[in-house]
Amino acid sequence: MSSASQPAPQDSPQPGQSPEHPYPVRAVAIRVAGWIDKLGTVWVEGQIAQMNVRPDAKTVFMVLRDPAADMSLTVTCPRDLVLNAPVKLTEGTQVVMCGKPNFYTGRGTFSLRVSEIRAVGVGELLARIERLRRLLDAEGLFDPRLKRPIPFLPNTIGLITGRASAAERDVTHVAATRWPAVRFAIRNTPVQGPNAVPQIVEALRELDKDAGVDVIVVARGGGGVEDLLPFSDETLCRAISACTTPVVSAVGHEPDNPLCDLVADLRAATPTDAAKRIVPDAAAEQALVTDLRRRSAQALRNWVTREGRLVAQLRSRPVLADPLSALTTRSAEVDRARTAVRRDVTRLLQAESDRVGHLSARLATLGPAATLARGYAVVQTVPDHGDPQILRSTADAPAGSRLRVRVADGAVTAVTEGDASAG
Repeated sequence: MSSASQPAPQDSPQPGQSPEHPYPVRAVAIRVAGWIDKLGTVWVEGQIAQMNVRPDAKTVFMVLRDPAADMSLTVTCPRDLVLNAPVKLTEGTQVVMCGKPNFYTGRGTFSLRVSEIRAVGVGELLARIERLRRLLDAEGLFDPRLKRPIPFLPNTIGLITGRASAAERDVTHVAATRWPAVRFAIRNTPVQGPNAVPQIVEALRELDKDAGVDVIVVARGGGGVEDLLPFSDETLCRAISACTTPVVSAVGHEPDNPLCDLVADLRAATPTDAAKRIVPDAAAEQALVTDLRRRSAQALRNWVTREGRLVAQLRSRPVLADPLSALTTRSAEVDRARTAVRRDVTRLLQAESDRVGHLSARLATLGPAATLARGYAVVQTVPDHGDPQILRSTADAPAGSRLRVRVADGAVTAVTEGDASAG
C-alpha cells in the first residue's frame, strides 16, 4: 500500500486530558492556587459566625457568614489584626474585611487572607436599613390593605423566640393568665447573631404550614441596633410577607422599630403587649358579657314599660274609651242625611211630575186630535200601491182619486169628482 493510504499519526494527549495521562494531585493544587492567586484583593462584608483565637498561635481562624443567605467563607488573619481591630470582634459582629483569596495546596482548602478589618458603624447600619425600608415600601410589603386580621380567639399560637428567654416567659405567662385554655407551638431559635435569620425563617415556614396554628408571634426583648439587626433582614421580611398565617411582631421595646414590624400584620410594642393583643382576657370578657346581659335586660324592661305606657295612652283616648259613641253620633247624622235626601228627592219628583203634566196639557192642546175635535179633518190620497199620502194640493187629487178623510171620531173614504173651482 502507498503511504497516502496510511492513517495520519495522532498527537499525544496533554497531561490531565485523559485517564492515561492524569495530573498528580500536587499539579492540580498548584494550578488552582495559581488561578486563585490572580484574583487579587477584595473587600467583603458579613457577620463573624465563628472565631478561634488560640493563645500561642499567630494566626486567627474565623468564619464570615452572609446574614441574608446560608453561605460562609473561611477567613484567616494575623493575631495582632484581631487584637487591634476598631471594635471588639465577637461572634455576630458585622464587619468589612479586605483580603486576598488563598488556596492552601497542602490541605486543598480555600480561605480569605485578611489584611484589614473595619467595623460597620451604627450610622451605616441605619442607612442600609433605611434603604431597604424604602425598597420594601416601594414593592408594597408595608401596604395596610395586605394586613391579615388577627383571630379573636386563636386555638394555637405559634411562638418564635429565644430559648428560656424573658420574651417567651412574658408571652406564655400573660396569655395563659388571660385565657387559660390557650395552646402554644414554640420554636426556639437564636434571636441575634449570624445564625438567627435562617433559623427564624425556617421556623416561620414550619409554623405557617401547620394548619392548627392560627397566629404566629415573633418575639424578642430589647437590644441595640446590632442586636436587632436580624429582624431588619430582607430575607426575614420577605418570609413574613409570604406567610398565609397572620404574623405578630413583638421585637424589642416601644422605641425599637425593626423592619419586620412594618411587614407583619400586627406590631406589638413588647412581648407582653403581643400576648394582650392576640388573646382576650377571660375575666374582662366575662365582665363584658355580664354587663351586656344586664344592659340588654334593662333595655328590654324599658321597652316593655314604654310600650305598656303607649298602650295605656291609646286605651285612654275617647275613640277607644267609648268606641260606640262615634257610631251613635254618625248614626244620627246618617238619619238626618237620609231624611234630607228623601225630602229633596220627593220635592224633585213632585216638581218634575208637575212639569210633565203641563207639557202633556200643552201637547194635547197642540196635537192633531184636538185640532180634529174642533172640526178639522186630515185628507189623504189612497193610491193603488203604496202608503197613503197627505193631500196638499188639488192637483194631487184628480177626478176619480180615492181619498181617506180622518175626523175626530174616525175616518171615511171618498172619491173625488174633480176640481170644484174649475166648475
